Amino acid sequence: MNSSALITMVLANGVVLSITGYFFFKVLTTAPPDSVDEDQANYPRGG
Repeated sequence: MNSSALITMVLANGVVLSITGYFFFKVLTTAPPDSVDEDQANYPRGG
C-alpha cells in the first residue's frame, strides 16, 4: 500500500469515527423531554 492510500484510509476512518462519536455523545447527553402529550405517545399509528 502506498502512502497516499494509507493517508486516505486513515483520514476516512477518522472522519467516520468522529461523526459516530459526536452522535453517540449527543445521544448520551441529551435530556429526555419534559412531558409527552397523549397524541404524541400513541406509537405506532397504524392505518
